[in-house]
Amino acid sequence: MQDTPPARGLSAHILPTSATMIGACMTVLTIGHLGHTTSARMAVDKLLAIDALVFLASAVLSFMSMRTGQTGVRHERRAELLFLFGLAGLAIGAVALAFAID
Repeated sequence: MQDTPPARGLSAHILPTSATMIGACMTVLTIGHLGHTTSARMAVDKLLAIDALVFLASAVLSFMSMRTGQTGVRHERRAELLFLFGLAGLAIGAVALAFAID
């Protein structure tokens, strides 16, 4: 019988990826300010800002999941759902930004 370390689940992957996605949202927000400001761009900016907060919440829940041990399964599930919601928001923002560029 082989000793294996306990599995940490998805939280070990969600935490660093969520932090990276926050940076991606902030980068797109910054680059978006280089062009002309239109109502469509303002909507995309707001979507990406909210999306960055969704990724932040996902990262916090993921961290809480790893810190609380066995009782953190609920936090991990919520972090996973928020992460997927954030990815969907980022994809929608990317499509909207593509149509907003003149």
